Amino acid sequence: MPTDALALLVSDHMDGSVHVLTVPDGTVTERLTGRHLSEHAGFLALPGGRVACVDDRRGELLVLDPFGDRLVECAVPVAVPAEHLAADPSGRLLAVTTGLGGNTEPWSDLLTVVDLATGEAARIRTRVGEPGVTVLGGGEPLVVLRHREPGALAVHRFADLLAAPPGCPAVTPHAILPLPDDGHGDAQAPGTGQVFAATGEGVHRARRKGDGLVAEAVIPWESPARGWYLRLDAHRRTLWSTLRGGAPDPLRWPEWTNQAWRHDLEAGRTLRTDLGPGLVFRLALARRHTAFTRIHPDGDELILLGAHDRVRRVPLPAMDGAPRRGGTPWEGVQRRAVAASPSADWVAVTRGGHGEVHIVDAETGREAARPRLSTPLHHGGHVMLRGLNDGAEGDPVGR
Repeated sequence: MPTDALALLVSDHMDGSVHVLTVPDGTVTERLTGRHLSEHAGFLALPGGRVACVDDRRGELLVLDPFGDRLVECAVPVAVPAEHLAADPSGRLLAVTTGLGGNTEPWSDLLTVVDLATGEAARIRTRVGEPGVTVLGGGEPLVVLRHREPGALAVHRFADLLAAPPGCPAVTPHAILPLPDDGHGDAQAPGTGQVFAATGEGVHRARRKGDGLVAEAVIPWESPARGWYLRLDAHRRTLWSTLRGGAPDPLRWPEWTNQAWRHDLEAGRTLRTDLGPGLVFRLALARRHTAFTRIHPDGDELILLGAHDRVRRVPLPAMDGAPRRGGTPWEGVQRRAVAASPSADWVAVTRGGHGEVHIVDAETGREAARPRLSTPLHHGGHVMLRGLNDGAEGDPVGR
């Protein structure tokens, strides 16, 4: 297999399918059915081009190998509904938290930890909520849960959790670091022992010290808006988020402001770029660009942010069932998902409700293919673009 091979995984979590496509031609090579992947926990990059995800209906952690002889490498029972998914920097030790699922408020306090090398897994009880999670390496691995209301970074030794007896016992954190109550968004920088959490104040930083954490200076948003999503660009040592501003009323979503926010961890420099009004959320990191999708009643677009703050805007065809003025952008509407690989210039964007995927060259903005899949891609589905050796596992948090 060529070392620059690419595989695009496209999940329709409502219909219960996963397609694997080649890029850039969009040929479907494999399809899983009866697999309802957690869109919120997302896809987690593992070494060797593999991908971890959670089947919310069957209650299984899946490891997929789109470059191997078998797509499903292994399946391990875990507690659901899956909220967040993370691995240690080696990709061996994983943690899955539980949250809302199809409910109006958090109700589950179960956490599952898994050792992929031995197949061991354990479920324990922590705190009801929507906890984010990171798994730190360096010495004895640690599980760090980011809780809200009250806000805290709760530190657990991975080995203690894995050795817990059956029956889902309650566990007490080994250490706690206070955090504001409105945390949402998690990242870690492997090799530094640093963990990051997005709050209204900015990005809170903490560094591992022994089996605990020590707080470091907060990185401010430098904007009246805030980020609800946080991820690491491991190749450029940069934190990324999308800052959302404006009235919090979801009915006024077409007026929301959006800025691309990034902070260079080496230089300590923060930059912001206006993206335009509407709904912008997750982002994808290509070789030389960062990709965003913007949904708005006046027209959707793919936004490609390149070097020197260059912005390319690629119009996208409208979606039937897209969010409308006077309604919310969340309930019963179609959306878009976006994916890229740090080893390539291709970007994939879904067209929710239509079963289509736009495969776009980030260098030119031109569409190379638009495959139509066998399912509608409800709510936009979820996507991941992997290269066999693209290093995407340098960001060990599910996206």
